[in-house]
This record gives sequence, structure tokens and C-alpha cells, in this order.
Amino acid sequence: METFSDRYKVFLEDFGKGKTMVLSTSENNIVSSRMMSVVEIDGNFCFQTDMTFRKYRQLSCNHNVALCADNVQIEGICEELGHPLDNAAFCERFRECFKGSFDAYTALKNERLFRVTPLYIERWIYKDGVPYIETFDIRERLYRISRYCGI
Repeated sequence: METFSDRYKVFLEDFGKGKTMVLSTSENNIVSSRMMSVVEIDGNFCFQTDMTFRKYRQLSCNHNVALCADNVQIEGICEELGHPLDNAAFCERFRECFKGSFDAYTALKNERLFRVTPLYIERWIYKDGVPYIETFDIRERLYRISRYCGI
């Protein structure tokens, strides 16, 4: 039987080093979403943004966020880590995955680095054309896969 750790490792390998994702944030019960360049580092998901943007204000008020791309949905807690250039692991990965954005924005004075610590992940997978929903409860270290029947 596969363990949570085994399946989560496979998920992170499938996710890859980085991808563009939709980041959803909220403030005062108003939700907004935008595309972000996100990299995975040690099981967490990192991005940078300008501290004058609306999303920065929303992240400061409410640390609960969601990321979504393709068949993957991630819910987590977001925290600010400082200026991106102060984090060598982030800079290396971000430069590798999103060189244009790294060159254009990472050194700017107002840029800030954020890390999303995942709490819950859901993804749809297909085995021989049959849909399944995988879920990862990160806090409880629980993995579940269920065939989708539509009933």
C-alpha cells in the first residue's frame, strides 16, 4: 500500500519545478484571482509580487489563499518572506523557470517573496480514461483517491 509520503512525492514530481497558476486571495469577503508564476521549493509554493498591488494588501489581511492550474487545486496559508533576492533557493528556481520575469522584476525595490504552505491539495487524474480525484490532507498526512462516478 502506498503511503501519504509516497503519493505526495509523486504529486510534487508531476507538478514540476514551476508553473503559471491562478492565485485567489480575499479581503472583506471579496475574492479576486490573477495569474502568477509559481515555483515549488521543498513542498511549498513560492511567488513574488509588488507590495503596492491589491493582492499584496489582500495577502497582508488574509493569509488563506488558493492556487489552481490545470487539474490541480491547492489551498494553503501564505506568508511573506522578505525581498526575493534575499532567498537564493527561490532566485535559482525562479530564474530557471521564469527567466523573463526574474530579469524584469525580481530586483525591483517593491518586490516581495511569498510562500504558500499547502494544507489541502486536490487533483483529477485519469487511469485508462477513468476519472479519479486525489486528495492530500497535508496537516493530517492523509491521502485518498476516489473514482468519480457523478452520482
